[in-house]
Amino acid sequence: MNSPLIRVGVFYDGNYFLKISDYYYFQHERKARISLEGLHEFIRHQVAEEEDVDVRLAQITTSHFFRGRLSATEARDKDRLFHDRLLDDILMNLGVCTHYMPLKTRDGRLQEKGIDVWLSLEALEMALHKTLDVVVLIAGDSDYVPLIRKLNTVGTRVMLLNWDFKYEDFKGETRVTRASQHLLEQATYPVAMHAVIDRGLQEQDEVVENMFVTQSEPAAFATLPTPAATNGSTNGFAAAATTAAAAAASRAVRPTGPTAAGPVGTIGISTIKNLKNGFGFVVMPPNNLFFSYADLSEGDFNDLREGDWVEFTVGRNHRDEDCARNVRKVAAPNMVGDEEGDYETTAVPQSVGAEL
Repeated sequence: MNSPLIRVGVFYDGNYFLKISDYYYFQHERKARISLEGLHEFIRHQVAEEEDVDVRLAQITTSHFFRGRLSATEARDKDRLFHDRLLDDILMNLGVCTHYMPLKTRDGRLQEKGIDVWLSLEALEMALHKTLDVVVLIAGDSDYVPLIRKLNTVGTRVMLLNWDFKYEDFKGETRVTRASQHLLEQATYPVAMHAVIDRGLQEQDEVVENMFVTQSEPAAFATLPTPAATNGSTNGFAAAATTAAAAAASRAVRPTGPTAAGPVGTIGISTIKNLKNGFGFVVMPPNNLFFSYADLSEGDFNDLREGDWVEFTVGRNHRDEDCARNVRKVAAPNMVGDEEGDYETTAVPQSVGAEL
């Protein structure tokens, strides 16, 4: 049946897309994550322009997200459960169908295997059964070349959203993201998104501006309650006990200088160093404590600066090493020096951390 409607299917290589989103959040001057809703609106406008139709006739009729994923136990150990669920919520609310495969350990490293084949089979099936006019592929791997060729044989055009950028990670290693040249040559409509975004931001293009999330990321940890937040209906004895405990905890977590890391659950305070690409270290000799953006209890990671004072809880990572959890920025404490210029420090007992 002939129809002026351009039916669009969007297919995400999830690992590729999340690298792109991390780049814009941590490295690019925009310092914001890609909004899937905004990206879909951009896709409609871009397809309408390439197909020379009104944007109302370019409609996304199906969208799919493919990614390798940790098991629940591994995600818990790596503190990824919250962020995996957050991503699922975003995809679910936008109506994007998710496809996950378990990550496999090879040579001591977690690797993603079979995602490209699965994506290709689903995209071809959708193009045939739902008669898609345009498939939008968000990927950069040359493994998708056979998919594009096959889609061309059934009369489906392919729009390839691709990025080209380079940066240094927090270890000082150079990271490069670039689409395969062979893939670019096969696509009907290759779109260099890095150039489109930079030009659109410079020209204050509304469609490009809307491609970025405007609010801060939700925190993985709940903010600690304050005495003022206690329930007014609590009986007098319980209220007094709660207030006293909160006051003691409040005094305990506001020491006069850096506190030493103690057992798991200990609350400490110190400064930040080596912030880069979503990771950093809390100064705590002899071994500084690693933390990532996922460990923040409030605020935005991009608002942190090296030298900022933070409060944190001592935790353990999947390698059974000390790390900082529940990190939040605080005001610099009042320093009290002794005659030799050393700081007077106050350690926070583990029991206080457990009560909090």
